[in-house]
Amino acid sequence: MHATASSLLAGMLALSMATSVAAVEDDYDAEELYNPDPWEPVNRAVFRFNDTLDTYALRPVARGYDRVMPQFLNDGVTNVFNNLGEPKNLVNNLLQGKMRDAGIDTARFLLNTTIGVVGVFDVATRMGLQRNDEDFGQTLGAWGVDSGPFVMLPFFGPSTVRDAGGRTADGLAGYSYRSQMDHVPSRNTATGVDVVDTRAGLLSQERLIRGDKYRFIRNAWLQNREFKVRDGLVEDDF
Repeated sequence: MHATASSLLAGMLALSMATSVAAVEDDYDAEELYNPDPWEPVNRAVFRFNDTLDTYALRPVARGYDRVMPQFLNDGVTNVFNNLGEPKNLVNNLLQGKMRDAGIDTARFLLNTTIGVVGVFDVATRMGLQRNDEDFGQTLGAWGVDSGPFVMLPFFGPSTVRDAGGRTADGLAGYSYRSQMDHVPSRNTATGVDVVDTRAGLLSQERLIRGDKYRFIRNAWLQNREFKVRDGLVEDDF
């Protein structure tokens, strides 16, 4: 279950991107000059597959989790997994030459792991150290690698050719908590909880979707990736 659930997560992560994008219009005006989705028929078929699995498997579990989990405990679980992601942020900030952000990543990890009781409490944010969100796909983009066509991956959801390669690199890098856990049942349990907790956090975003669900998610995801790669220094071409 955990493999399917974790893969579906990436497909649904685009829902959370809507909050960081002012609005996503149904018409993707930039397509007049450049089509980022030349494989749309295949991508739509894969999207339907992913969406069906989410509808009948992951989403019901996430809704039950959200109902039974007290808010303080829900926040604590989310904080723990965010803290476990700090090494990924640190490595990619170093690779991009963003030393100040790398220092923040280091401070956040040390503070939340110690004072924050292995990350249950996000004391670093309360101290003004805002969390970064970096991955190797963003690093490749910062190095000038073109994103390539949009691709909807089975189970893994929205991506591009560049970011699919970045996802693989992040997985092989060894800084994920999954790669540090040798006990398979414990690793699977942690992965399952991580996926369900994150999916539950996206339930409130579903109401923002309008029009063609596939296009909405694709456009929101592409805009958010561009925003992240350029650290917010983008023109609104959409």
